[in-house]
Amino acid sequence: MKPLTPLTVLVVDDEQRSLETLRRTLEEDFTVLTAVSAEDGEQIMGREFVHIVLSDQRMPGTSGVEFLRRVRTQWPETVRLILSGYTEAEDIISGINDAGIWQYLLKPWHPDQLLLTLKSAAELWRLQQENQRLSLELRDSPEQLVKRVASRRGKLRARSGFDRLVRAADSPLNAVCELAQRIAGHELSVLVTGESGTGKELLARAIHYASERSERPFVVENCGAMPDTLLEAELFGHKRGAFTGAHEDRIGLFQQADGGTLFLDEIGDTSPAFQVKLLRALQEGEVRPVGSPRSVPVDVRIIAATNRDLEADVASGRFRQDLYYRIAAITFTMPSLRERPQDIPLIIADMFEKSALAGRRFTAGAMSTLRAHRWPGNVRELQNEVLRALALGDGSALDADLFSSRVRQSSGSARSRSTPDAEGATLKDKLNQLEGQVIAETLRKHRGNKTRVAEELGLTRVGLRMKLARLGLTDSE
Repeated sequence: MKPLTPLTVLVVDDEQRSLETLRRTLEEDFTVLTAVSAEDGEQIMGREFVHIVLSDQRMPGTSGVEFLRRVRTQWPETVRLILSGYTEAEDIISGINDAGIWQYLLKPWHPDQLLLTLKSAAELWRLQQENQRLSLELRDSPEQLVKRVASRRGKLRARSGFDRLVRAADSPLNAVCELAQRIAGHELSVLVTGESGTGKELLARAIHYASERSERPFVVENCGAMPDTLLEAELFGHKRGAFTGAHEDRIGLFQQADGGTLFLDEIGDTSPAFQVKLLRALQEGEVRPVGSPRSVPVDVRIIAATNRDLEADVASGRFRQDLYYRIAAITFTMPSLRERPQDIPLIIADMFEKSALAGRRFTAGAMSTLRAHRWPGNVRELQNEVLRALALGDGSALDADLFSSRVRQSSGSARSRSTPDAEGATLKDKLNQLEGQVIAETLRKHRGNKTRVAEELGLTRVGLRMKLARLGLTDSE
């Protein structure tokens, strides 16, 4: 498990010697900031994100209790502690509730006792954040809460690994999984590309649960078709009153994923304006909640996914080049289902097993129909067809007539375009058929990008168009 990032402690004391002693005592376990007055402390907290404040009570001007009362009003999430002598105890006790002081320490303090108290305060801060995170998850999605709690106990890890990516021994997906397993333990940002429904999120989860961050949260956000303002508030969080409807503070998904992994799906659909804000958050390792004057440090691993050609978007200026290189230390391309038809029977068997329907099966004709379909919706579309057949079928053997007309018709077209009958086909017919299949597969591989198809096949764009016209191929085919 990745070690937790040290928390930041602000120590406020007007005596320079005492301040330096406190700093030396704490600096091995915390990031320590120091201030010689309450006013200096407030200025520091306006610039820096502080988890814990330790203040002396007796200071010129503003006392420790009064200072911590202000801290509670402006930065309520900060854990507040105070140092005092015996003669000041009554003043502290009278104001301890107003200031929300968690604990006070009496002088003279012992270094070990002080350090133990500050470590307890750090644990309190983390528990408060975890409680808020779980409260948000409970309110937003009870099912997700159950899954995340189970994962933190280690129960989800086995079910979220590479074994969830069902594949045959000769599947093109194997090479992707092997490389992903090798890099999972390294702190690399990952970009997963591929068509919708190919399992990009499953691969991201598998990488997370094979990494040192596996005991920390795996948080998902779909960035597609979301306005910038809403996406910013969702990822970075917001303060109460930051905008209409912001009735309370809300921690963002970056903070929810602290120490773990944040999966940003459809990142290619974000606007250039938002890409600037995201890039800054990734470069600085901190986010600024909407309406807050301070940034919050976060430690997350980013795994992004898209079904777009981001390199082409970078070339056209639609996607920032610096952000692309920030999120794509290593890139995986998920093969489409039509590129791995050998996986179809295993995916179906896995569905039957999970649905407690192991006694039912597809006929040979039904399996042939499924393998012949091009699956533009990939695994998601296959799952829908299987569920449809299970709902409509009565017996244990399920036939092809239970599939949608789209699947039946496309498989019929595929059979009609198969290799011509040997008796009636000339050599020219067979060569044309083979040429058409190669061009059609290359078109699908490059998603209809004729420039790339022509380059791969050694043709000009004009020559490719002429061949498409001669062979009677359309873009959809």
